Amino acid sequence: MRLLTVNAEHKKGRINRNIYGHFSEHLGRCIYNGLFVGENSGIAHLNGMRTDAVNALKHIKAPVLRWPGGCFADEYHWKDGIGPKETRKKMINTHWGGVVEDNSFGTHEFMELCDQIGCEPYVNGNMGSGTVQEMSEWAEYINFGGVSPMSELRAANGRKEPWRVKYFAVGNENWGCGGNMRPEYYADEYRRYQTYLRNYGDTRLYKIACGANSGDYRWTDVLMANAAQYMDGLSLHYYTVPGLWSEKGSATDFDEGRYYETLSKALFMDELIENHSRIMDRYDPDKNVGLIVDEWGTWYDVEPGTNPGFLYQQNTMRDALVAAVTLNTFNRHCERVRMANLAQTVNVLQSVILTEGEKIVLTPTYHVFDLYKEHQDGDLLDCYVSSALIGPENARVPDLHASASQGGNGQIHVTLANLSANTPFDICLQSGAATGRVSARLLTGAMTAHNDFNHPCRVAVEAFTDIRIEENGCRFKIPACAVMALAIDKA
Repeated sequence: MRLLTVNAEHKKGRINRNIYGHFSEHLGRCIYNGLFVGENSGIAHLNGMRTDAVNALKHIKAPVLRWPGGCFADEYHWKDGIGPKETRKKMINTHWGGVVEDNSFGTHEFMELCDQIGCEPYVNGNMGSGTVQEMSEWAEYINFGGVSPMSELRAANGRKEPWRVKYFAVGNENWGCGGNMRPEYYADEYRRYQTYLRNYGDTRLYKIACGANSGDYRWTDVLMANAAQYMDGLSLHYYTVPGLWSEKGSATDFDEGRYYETLSKALFMDELIENHSRIMDRYDPDKNVGLIVDEWGTWYDVEPGTNPGFLYQQNTMRDALVAAVTLNTFNRHCERVRMANLAQTVNVLQSVILTEGEKIVLTPTYHVFDLYKEHQDGDLLDCYVSSALIGPENARVPDLHASASQGGNGQIHVTLANLSANTPFDICLQSGAATGRVSARLLTGAMTAHNDFNHPCRVAVEAFTDIRIEENGCRFKIPACAVMALAIDKA
């Protein structure tokens, strides 16, 4: 019997809904044919936005969407993506497949997509190949409601009122594809660029600086020392990559050793956040600057027969467990982590949606976001689960992993992941208060189980009812390789 304790009397912070955010880049089939099919498509759409994908993202309460990249952001010139589509400039997407980008999806289309989903837009500006003036004018075009050249240009393109965008990043991965900059140089450039990102009306920009690649703690130290007072957020990018970058392995064909190795690398996120937060605390003890993990997820070899530059991969229960432990980790660090964006939304890396023509598949990762959505804006609760280390010597992981929160209606939400590939566990959950109704939903399957276009519902969330309610909690058994969400009402 394993003990899972939740203390509703000890609230540890507010879980920002934006921790459950998503990322869409002009990469492969994420935007085109994934989220955007165009106004003349035979696939069901509203103003070019794919209806089934939009509805799926609405269902999981997607709170924020990052765009246009990624590496693409630092070669994207926003004025090429406005105005009549037939006059928009074409460009080569040099980062992702060398395909022609026709710019038919631009600023207006992105804002339309966010409006349909009901999420906040998060715009990533071009520092790498752009100019201060270009970035400044984009912010003006998006947010200024008065009379100016950019607001008049926006009106001429069909939008009189400003969009009031809040989240704006100054460059992406400027230590790499965004310019191969040194942290000292980027810090100075960030200070210059952000100066001209003006606040218009009552819309205050939440300015996000480019942060570190994984464990580059010096980058964080230099940025916080030199630019912390000019930023609201600092990004962090970390991908879970089993094996070597050159031999990442299949998304669906793997053994238990590779399964546990992947989970072990996903759990490294906790150490990264701890260490970067420790550095940030030295310069920002009041935690005014949020840690923004705006690229995270699994990265495997592409599916056989697909364009290697499109980063299209399948999604199994292994990915569901990666998502579960990562989201639990973000919850636990909610005092510093203010936003996170899974890479990427559709058809790229650890996507929540796969599409093929008119067909759509919701991945196991999608279902984890569905299970976890009740944590959004909840109060983080003290939570402990007794666990043991499992897996090979080079990839030991805890067999159980959990987090808990309390919503505004007093209901307690617990998310529990069983990382064992083959062992179920009896759980005794104690909440420290008289327990009323308990409901639960479960996602489980073999570690390689996945959905495809012929079997779209092979892995899906099911109601779980085999729960014995006790005075101060409940008892149940969680299957192997499973993610469970419980909702607990006080008596």
